[in-house]
Amino acid sequence: MEFLKSVVGKLVTGAVVLAVFAAGYAWYGMDAAERSALAGGAGRVVGWIVLVSAVPWVIFFIIQRVARMDSNVASGVFVLLLTAAEAAALAWMFQFTIHGPAGWMFFAVGIVLAGVYNLLTCDWIAGRWE
Repeated sequence: MEFLKSVVGKLVTGAVVLAVFAAGYAWYGMDAAERSALAGGAGRVVGWIVLVSAVPWVIFFIIQRVARMDSNVASGVFVLLLTAAEAAALAWMFQFTIHGPAGWMFFAVGIVLAGVYNLLTCDWIAGRWE
């Protein structure tokens, strides 16, 4: 078993090193406009992740109020509205233009992950400050 872990660990390490070199080579081969577009998009995504991470903690008083209603429907609607607002913020950051199937896939995966994060975080906050 230890041999298998060692082999898998070396394969994963090799794959990560190869991916880093491939990304570096791709970055080196880009022109300035492509690099700028990629960096701008990455910056917006990081900003959105920070926003999604912070919002439930900033509006904890609303979460407490919804939790006091003792209604799963109210809690579900609250999480759905919160996630919809974050989806609108992400779309706004990209000027409401999402290009191609890959862009739509990343958008959808981001929204699903934000919804799961909102659900778990709001549930934890509601249970913590009851």
